[in-house]
Amino acid sequence: MQKATVYGYIDSKEDLLYETMRDGAAAFHAALDTIPDELPTSEKIRYALRAHLRTVADQLDVATVFMREWRYLEGTRRDEIVAERRRYEERVRALFREGRELGELRTDLDDGAAALFTLSALNWAYTWLDRGRATDELADRLFALVLDGMRGYASPH
Repeated sequence: MQKATVYGYIDSKEDLLYETMRDGAAAFHAALDTIPDELPTSEKIRYALRAHLRTVADQLDVATVFMREWRYLEGTRRDEIVAERRRYEERVRALFREGRELGELRTDLDDGAAALFTLSALNWAYTWLDRGRATDELADRLFALVLDGMRGYASPH
């Protein structure tokens, strides 16, 4: 496809970026939507890591744009995408909060820091994951690293 052909379907590069960002947000949220509510929270976190890495591997181009290029949007489009990114982060944070509140994770766990740490690690996957790679085993190894550091006895208040 030639550059001129692309502009027969879109009006500008920002339109293309915006649509790609919306596709990315939808893909990451849809992946979290597949996690069964009845699972123990620690398993929900495992599934969230699996879902995130699977989305990156299955949609590497979209995931790369979603992680890197949102800064180039302007106005209400940027606000919308930033809000979707924050909503995704909050959904992950809520899993850590739930785990803490139910006693599956440390009682002194900082939910926000746990979510940011986990997402920061996962969000770089676009730089090293191969397209279409099977990711569940890798996600499970990352899950063990993350969760084993958050389980156990809480420190005294």
